[in-house]
Amino acid sequence: MSAAVRWPWAVLAIVVLAAFANAQQRVPNILFCIADDWGWPHAGAYGDAVVQTPAFDRVAREGVLFEHAYVASPSCTPSRNAILTGQYHWRLGPGANLWSSLDVAVPVYPLLLQKAGYHVGHWRKSWGPGRLAVGGYTDSHPVGKAFPGGFEAFLAARPDDAPFCFWLGASDPHRDYELGSGRQSGIDVDAVKVPGFYPDVETIRSDIADYYFEVQRFDRDVADAIALLERRGELEDTIVVVTGDHGMPFPRCKSNLYDMGVRVPLAIRWGQRVRGGRTVEDFVSLVDLAPTFLALAGVDAPAEMNGRSLLPILEAERSGQITDSHDAVIFGKERHVPCRPDHSGYPSRGIRTADWAYIHNFAPERWPVGDPPIYGDTDPARSLGVGITKSYIVEHRSEPGVQRAFALCFGKRPEHELYDMRADPDQLHNLADAPEHAATLAALQERLATELTATGDPRVIGGAEAFDRYPYYGGSAWRADRGKKRE
Repeated sequence: MSAAVRWPWAVLAIVVLAAFANAQQRVPNILFCIADDWGWPHAGAYGDAVVQTPAFDRVAREGVLFEHAYVASPSCTPSRNAILTGQYHWRLGPGANLWSSLDVAVPVYPLLLQKAGYHVGHWRKSWGPGRLAVGGYTDSHPVGKAFPGGFEAFLAARPDDAPFCFWLGASDPHRDYELGSGRQSGIDVDAVKVPGFYPDVETIRSDIADYYFEVQRFDRDVADAIALLERRGELEDTIVVVTGDHGMPFPRCKSNLYDMGVRVPLAIRWGQRVRGGRTVEDFVSLVDLAPTFLALAGVDAPAEMNGRSLLPILEAERSGQITDSHDAVIFGKERHVPCRPDHSGYPSRGIRTADWAYIHNFAPERWPVGDPPIYGDTDPARSLGVGITKSYIVEHRSEPGVQRAFALCFGKRPEHELYDMRADPDQLHNLADAPEHAATLAALQERLATELTATGDPRVIGGAEAFDRYPYYGGSAWRADRGKKRE
């Protein structure tokens, strides 16, 4: 073959290789799906045989399932603030509390991606609840523009060739629930597994089934979004993340540092870039998502971010424990709602490893979920919300089979709590005073204190009194709007 004949083929080969290299370097789209009050282990991928979550299970099957994913705080606003900023909530001033604000000067990953050329937006619940204007967001939003028409409307408004970052939010499965909706939808109430800190009665199983009904409704939203990407031929170019903002809205779960409050489902899929069918044991925090998304886009994470990119874990080829550095997570809580006359919260911090969970309650003299005599119902904001499970335990608290549940859910707690997570996954038996575990307790206390000091937590470096003084912007207008959850 002559050189003249070979030359066009050589040019074609170069063009094809260049196009392939460009495709490989193209930054991915980001679809972030987050439920409201959806906790671990309530998904089929985690072995729950009652709740049906085919969309989440698919993402887990075709991507990576995280066994140990935790939020920074088991309360909506601080959890979402931490996700957006990649920082622990205790670093965010008033943003550490529910119904608060977020300082516009604090970098958030959606707006950083927007500056890098991403088309950014959200649908339904994203940041909050709270008042953004208080923090300086007078003509913008930390998650970008809202699209009431949902994911399809967002994609329709997308500039040509722009990568996108979309926050698919929901108010499911937050209370209130339609009584009996779970059973009516076909959920087997008798098969619902009840946590060990509740009495195993039909009333509570049915309440959990109603919660499952809304988990399933959120899962259908995720399925619709994935189907839309498939129809458009963009699924393989999109990293899909599905999770919740903290545990289920039940006693000793949401607004608590036990696993049922701070541990959440997490599955991540990214086409051929992430090997599917893997289950990861590394302990990760949702503060890790912001630096992960920025790394995907080739954007440097701000120095103030506490999270660490999950790309090394995602791009690994195996299951199990991937990195030695992800062997523990820390989390905490400040004021959830002003359930006391002085508007103080229930400050606590915790650390979780594969074997142990340690919680430090900084104000053990306070009732954890409201003042007596009704443990929470004395406050107009209802520190645990309304709910069948709460009502049942409170109303039957004098009965032998309920007394322990009432004490665990509503009674005062000691300053230090230590749980053997292998032997006691429901965290029923506090071992902090056991002499044989003194060395373990001391080691966890030291490690937690070191991490809190390094991240500038006012609870250990001073100034924590401000957490109880920050305004609470919730009220009756929000509660009246709860009936519009699906809008």
